[in-house]
Amino acid sequence: MPTAPTPPNTPPDPRRWWALTAVVLSVLVISFDLTILNVALPTMATELHASTSQQQWIIDSYTVVFAAAMLPAGLLGDRFGRRRMLTVGLALFGTASLLGMLADSPGTVIAARAVMGVGGALIMPLSMAVVPGLFPVKEQGRAIGALASALAAGMPLGPLVGGLLLNHFWWGSVFLVNLPLVAIGIIACVLLIPESRDPAAPRIDLVATVLAAGGLGSLTYGIIEGPTRGWSDGLVVATLGAAVAGLTVLVLRSLRQRRPMLDLSLLRDRGYRWSALAATLVSVMVFGGFFVLPLYFQAVLGTDAFGTGLRLMPMMGGLLVASRITDRLLVRLGARTLITAGLALVAAALLLGSRTGTGDGYGFAACWLPLLGLGMGLSIIPAMGAALATLTPERAGVGSGLLQTLRQVGGAIGVAAFGSLLAGAYTARLDTTGLPAAAARTARDSVAAADAVAQQLHDLALTASAHAAYVHAMDRVLLVAGVVAVVSAVLVGARMPGRAAAAPVTPAPGGPEAAPLAAMGGDRGESSV
Repeated sequence: MPTAPTPPNTPPDPRRWWALTAVVLSVLVISFDLTILNVALPTMATELHASTSQQQWIIDSYTVVFAAAMLPAGLLGDRFGRRRMLTVGLALFGTASLLGMLADSPGTVIAARAVMGVGGALIMPLSMAVVPGLFPVKEQGRAIGALASALAAGMPLGPLVGGLLLNHFWWGSVFLVNLPLVAIGIIACVLLIPESRDPAAPRIDLVATVLAAGGLGSLTYGIIEGPTRGWSDGLVVATLGAAVAGLTVLVLRSLRQRRPMLDLSLLRDRGYRWSALAATLVSVMVFGGFFVLPLYFQAVLGTDAFGTGLRLMPMMGGLLVASRITDRLLVRLGARTLITAGLALVAAALLLGSRTGTGDGYGFAACWLPLLGLGMGLSIIPAMGAALATLTPERAGVGSGLLQTLRQVGGAIGVAAFGSLLAGAYTARLDTTGLPAAAARTARDSVAAADAVAQQLHDLALTASAHAAYVHAMDRVLLVAGVVAVVSAVLVGARMPGRAAAAPVTPAPGGPEAAPLAAMGGDRGESSV
């Protein structure tokens, strides 16, 4: 039998913070695994004799499978137990990491990364879903803040940890580092986290699972390949068309079911809908920023991968400050005001960053990166908390799975859109006058390629032009992202319910009547459209 929701007057588990620490470490390793292999890839390519296509799949196999499996993962947790499936996810991730560490061919690494994507998809939404069972309402904001900070901190920590490991060990150490963290997570899950599930969760719908995994996987793949192959490429058009068709069928099928895997009834609640939208928009903007900044630090400013991760730490400082003050501000201001203020800070930081000049150096970036981190924290932490607060405990798995899926797809769309904008602005500004045709084509590929051509030809003018063109393109990306942040702040401020998350979403007819999670401070906002 599933564990009943804990009554409000029941003392909280004194071990809950230890359990959260282990879950945070698990989420952190999932997050920095999205970027850590970028550092090791050149060494792996040399030692494993990986082609360019294989190198791309070493990175993308994790991302594509991760996005494809996240939506079914929430339902699996609701049906079979969130602690159990979180433990399974950690075990899969650890086993695949061991396989990757011992790999002796590109194909083995790609397979290991794909299995890691499945494990990560189970860990990510279910780590959020276990919070209501561990923490009383007044502490859930802090717990979600810790998880959100781990999610955001992982991306700059990836190159930082990867560079540190490669300076002292072999390339397999980027997989080995996962194993102790996974072991801690598994032990904590078994000993410290209470089991919870939805007794009325539907059976696994294999057709819906295939449609969701295939549609989200195709969408993510098409978005990743679009900027590189071109949006009119036959493979890109086919995968995006298949994604649209598959996801459309999934939506229509879900609308006819009482308890679907893709529970669109969650979006009828205004609090969940606008909180999820705010979290997704932040992901779009932040992924866009992460896309342009590392190359700026490495190609234009001349830092290595470890130095790049180090230079992103001021943003982490802002995020950590936000995680410490969000609870107090949430009580005083309410979720809508705080999320709007966070988005406004993100907009200010991005618009300030869009004024970067070629000769500004790192000092100027260090001025606006803490502001970006602070705005990220003040928007995404209460947004995710407010979305989860609208859910009954039994629907936490499906709800958090949908939330994380939206964020992942939003991030992929952000990378694709900003990548296309970056490439177009860079190519338009780059001066290749006097270069041989082949060298000019190579230089237009990227600023790193232009630097390589300039070094071969001893062409200082090309280096200067490439750096100026990249800074110009980066400024355009940050400007557009800043405008999107301004529009997002206005929309959230105007449309999100008042000072609290809306009332918990009730199950479809026939579902259980569950005790709701309390709203996150202040008066209730309306939940109707």
